Amino acid sequence: MNETAESTELSDRQDMDALGAGDDVALNRLMSRHGERLFHYLIRLLQDETEASELAQETFVRVFLNRQRFDPKKKFATWLYSIATNLARDQWRRRSRHPHVSLDAQSGDSGQTLANVLPADQRSPCEELEREENAQLVRDALAGLPEDLRTPLVLAEYEEMPQAEIALALGCSVKAIENRIHRARQRLRAFLARAFLAAR
Repeated sequence: MNETAESTELSDRQDMDALGAGDDVALNRLMSRHGERLFHYLIRLLQDETEASELAQETFVRVFLNRQRFDPKKKFATWLYSIATNLARDQWRRRSRHPHVSLDAQSGDSGQTLANVLPADQRSPCEELEREENAQLVRDALAGLPEDLRTPLVLAEYEEMPQAEIALALGCSVKAIENRIHRARQRLRAFLARAFLAAR
């Protein structure tokens, strides 16, 4: 574990202690440290910016409500992502059988989409179009994965969470996580191969 990760874990434990002792401002520090990454994790899971924002907020509400139940021997981030993943599962159950993809949804009062707030680069219009088409293919491929494969893949690839932590967050064995990530990657590769062949 690198120094930054150790420092973050220490700060998380201190803030959870403070939150448990009645210092509600500690929640703001936890949100500052983890809020943005959690939001992007939920976007990748739900493929909907508005739902991701609502669930990120609800995750921290649950942290606050369950602050006395947090085990300081465990890693806060694992607990946080476990709460968020359970909320995402509940959201999937509420949706119809046909998921909708809405990464272009406008966010908040700004009226900007996720694409508008990502850093600009100096690609040519043709390169930019190709990059966006490829990114959309990956989003479609992720959206097409069943939830039990998509969640561990997103945690591993985008959140760079070790498989042991993913297993703790999702409540299953490390071997099961390893198998799910392997199957998810196989499905993604097959989907993308078909899509690229069809585009030729």
